[in-house]
Amino acid sequence: MSQTKQLVLNDVLLTYPDGAGRLTALDGVGLEVPGGTMTAVVGPSGSGKSSLLAVAATLVTPDRGRVVVDGVDTGELSRAEKAELRRRSLGIVFQQPNLLPSLTALEQLELMAHVDGRLRRRAVRGVRERARELLAAVGLSAEAGRRPHQLSGGQRQRVGIARALMNGPAVLLVDEPTSALDHERGAVVMDLLAGLTRERGTATVLVTHDRASLAVANRVVEMVDGRLS
Repeated sequence: MSQTKQLVLNDVLLTYPDGAGRLTALDGVGLEVPGGTMTAVVGPSGSGKSSLLAVAATLVTPDRGRVVVDGVDTGELSRAEKAELRRRSLGIVFQQPNLLPSLTALEQLELMAHVDGRLRRRAVRGVRERARELLAAVGLSAEAGRRPHQLSGGQRQRVGIARALMNGPAVLLVDEPTSALDHERGAVVMDLLAGLTRERGTATVLVTHDRASLAVANRVVEMVDGRLS
């Protein structure tokens, strides 16, 4: 397991316009997540959890502070360079997997290689083999040829996880992965995320309301009013 600090947030301040003033979403947030570990972030709605993920994903630029992804200080990057960093170093698992209805599970993953832009330098066969390997890792080898409407909610979420890992990201950001699942399927997804984090050495940040799933995390931090405890 890698002990490199793959994700570092240091003294991050994020505010939004609010009438004549500004609303503070993140207030001096600091967070270090080593590779191969999972940090779970809990807290009430409106506490800043989604803002934390957006900043870590370089989708939002903070007013102050540093965001370092896989050794790269994102504050020094242009918009195009941040987009490139997201493709190469970040995997994002959304609350809803948002799979393309016309593509099979295998094709959902293969598409990531096209988006990444490195397909010309890879054998197409190698891309397919990696997609099959990841589907096997999430227990979906038998469903590789199925489209989203032929999959259960838990299976679709697992395809989303495999898709996020397709380009070998250093950092994995996960938003409420069990919100649409029952307890049993949610537990399967959480165990899967924890195992993949260890095996693939990702620095994983999980935002969740599901406190029953926290046992698999290496660390749990609470966010209240934009501050981490």
